[in-house]
Amino acid sequence: MVNVDWGPVVVAVVMFILLSPGLLFQVPARTRVVEFGNMYTSGISILVHAILYFCIYTILTVAIGVHIHAG
Repeated sequence: MVNVDWGPVVVAVVMFILLSPGLLFQVPARTRVVEFGNMYTSGISILVHAILYFCIYTILTVAIGVHIHAG
């Protein structure tokens, strides 16, 4: 039986949902630095959220080592 590590997959999916620009927050926003729940986005906001996503994902999967084994 194959032992599969689902930790990185679960972390990626949850972070993709939570860090979507405009869903919970947007950095930078149209009129302020941070706006919450505005459901709008811009190119620079997508770039900032992508950089945040990469940094947090790397910390969680490599440095902390989140593992979920199924099987």
